[in-house]
Amino acid sequence: MGCPSCSRSLWLSALAVAAALASAAAGAQQLSPGFYDATCPALQATVRRGVARAVRREPRMGASILRLFFHDCFVNVIKPFRGVDRADGCDASVLLDDVPGNFAGEKNAGPNANSLRGYEVIDSIKAQVEASCKSTVSCADILALAARDAVNLVSHSWTVPLGRRDARNTSAGAANANLPPPDASLATLLSTFRGKGLDARDLTALSGAHTVGRARCAVFRSHIYNDTAINASFAAELRASGVCPFTGGDGNLAPLELQAPDAFDNGYFRDLVTRRVLLRSDQALYGGGGNDTTDALVLAYAANATAFAVVFAAAMVRMGSIAPADGSVGEVRLNCRRVN
Repeated sequence: MGCPSCSRSLWLSALAVAAALASAAAGAQQLSPGFYDATCPALQATVRRGVARAVRREPRMGASILRLFFHDCFVNVIKPFRGVDRADGCDASVLLDDVPGNFAGEKNAGPNANSLRGYEVIDSIKAQVEASCKSTVSCADILALAARDAVNLVSHSWTVPLGRRDARNTSAGAANANLPPPDASLATLLSTFRGKGLDARDLTALSGAHTVGRARCAVFRSHIYNDTAINASFAAELRASGVCPFTGGDGNLAPLELQAPDAFDNGYFRDLVTRRVLLRSDQALYGGGGNDTTDALVLAYAANATAFAVVFAAAMVRMGSIAPADGSVGEVRLNCRRVN
């Protein structure tokens, strides 16, 4: 499907930028878009079908898969498991179940518990891939492709460099330390992203993923009840709606983007400009007086959906190349929930 708000020529320019970055990433990280062309030629079609089925059943699942990929890539696990070298970044460590006596994993870390979802979608796709390409495709690569397809089903696409290996370890502590909280300041966000080799442009573009999906009351209650950096009418409407009472209702959901919460567009940036977003960390990108760069980027993307499409594709390629495990470490898991 094409980008509803972009011309075909500009949408294709986004693909060209992403492809160029994918090639550069491949050289730096030993990844290649054609990594499975000979060994599992049906891989990308299989992943796409699996994601499409999941999104048809539940439209918000696309946003959940995208978030799952972000939470995987941003966590660095440093504790070796069974003496095996560490694996960092986009390595499917977030998919591992806890192993009592060995590790407490990322699934139950503070930013993920009762929040991160989509594991069963990746499990299902992995089973289909294993049926035709046994012990060939890593869970990390399946997740990277699924995140791309979750966006591409409703908007634009990009080329995904492949060849990651799966981690043999996971760490709740690493997730707690690496994932920025929903009330993070702009300084904290910029510092976290710089630590991953990403800049203010990447931060602003990747935050645009919040144009889809929902947030729990527990993570936005303080913003709508206590903050002044929010549209007063918007906050009052949310309080009056009962979706997020002052006490209780922690698991109640509200859309991160107002007008079309399941459409991948630039509506999130328009909401930022009018101060009508749920998360304090989102609003920190605009209007706080602390960073002219993010303010200018927000305004640019609010005015031009194609500009956002281009930079989002490029930022996803860069994020997907954060120190992934390659052929020298890790493994290809047979089951994404446990090591072999």
